[in-house]
Amino acid sequence: QVQMVESGGGLVQAGGSLRLSCVVSGRTFSRGAMAWFRQAPGTEREFVAAISWSGGSTNYADSVKGRFTISKDNAKKTVYLQMNSLKPEDTAVYYCAANFLSVGQPTPRMRYDYWGQGTQVTVSS
Repeated sequence: QVQMVESGGGLVQAGGSLRLSCVVSGRTFSRGAMAWFRQAPGTEREFVAAISWSGGSTNYADSVKGRFTISKDNAKKTVYLQMNSLKPEDTAVYYCAANFLSVGQPTPRMRYDYWGQGTQVTVSS
């Protein structure tokens, strides 16, 4: 079945950068979308960014626009989240999620049926 594995998290100073990766196995995409969510302790899960698999349409949370960039490599079945100008408020566990049926621009509330285990991002001030 589908497996999703995140990597790239770590500890970084404010203003620094990290790139997260999520490798998907067990299924070939022809449509659908990949997304990143995050969750800090005591908070609700928050949408970060999403990208459609075929067209590359993107969607970003207002809190990360201009700082984060989501991208993908279809051949490697990998989605990336480039995070620049990191702030302490970005500290959270970041999760990769997948939808295999969507068409067009992805949205935060569409159904994401598969999730990775998460990777910790900690930004110090």
